[in-house]
Amino acid sequence: MGRKWNNIKEKKASKDANTSRIYAKFGRQIYVAAKQGEPDPESNRALKVVLERAKTYSVPKAIIDRAIEKAKGSADENYDELRYEGFGPNGSMVIVDALTNNVNRTASEVRAAFGKNGGNMGVSGSVAYMFDATAVIGLEGKTADEVLEILMDADIDARDILEEDEMVIVYAEPDQFHAMQEAFKNAGITEFAVAELTMLPQSYVTLPEEALAQFQKMIDALEDLEDVQRVYHNVDLGE
Repeated sequence: MGRKWNNIKEKKASKDANTSRIYAKFGRQIYVAAKQGEPDPESNRALKVVLERAKTYSVPKAIIDRAIEKAKGSADENYDELRYEGFGPNGSMVIVDALTNNVNRTASEVRAAFGKNGGNMGVSGSVAYMFDATAVIGLEGKTADEVLEILMDADIDARDILEEDEMVIVYAEPDQFHAMQEAFKNAGITEFAVAELTMLPQSYVTLPEEALAQFQKMIDALEDLEDVQRVYHNVDLGE
């Protein structure tokens, strides 16, 4: 299961070169989550998930506050949540989640990002069945045994608990995400290195060098799109 963490780690490691883009995407996610319910994370679980994830990416408080205040105000921007599925070189699979106020524009841009980089968009369901929705929490300063004890005391079953890169990574069902966070917070853990609700592939493919370069170009093109919020794939990016 270590390859799963490598893919998440790669996304987080690349964030420093794209902070303004990432902050803008979080601003939109926070606004949409806050508009869907109360603009209070204690009563709005969707907002709480986004804010927990934003903390692991060091999103400035000013950006978070601005998005929540915008949701509280008279702003009436409507966004559709869309999921696209597609294929890259050598059996690689990709899922793209977007928030858009122009469905036709976003579909066209996503299709072009696939097509211009050796991939193609598939129909709904053509890829997603090969991925599992998963809650992932990463903790520093704890051992796997200590984490397991905390989860057992809270009667929480994790799919897996691994020690990697001086961190303990917990994989669990999505509906355990909030319960895990509460269990860790009750144990005195208030900071998470990773706090993700993500899509993890059931198996990975390894691409030859040339295909990997093309695949990475395709992923970069997708992630550069303003409407695209998250990109998941099944390629082993290595160490």
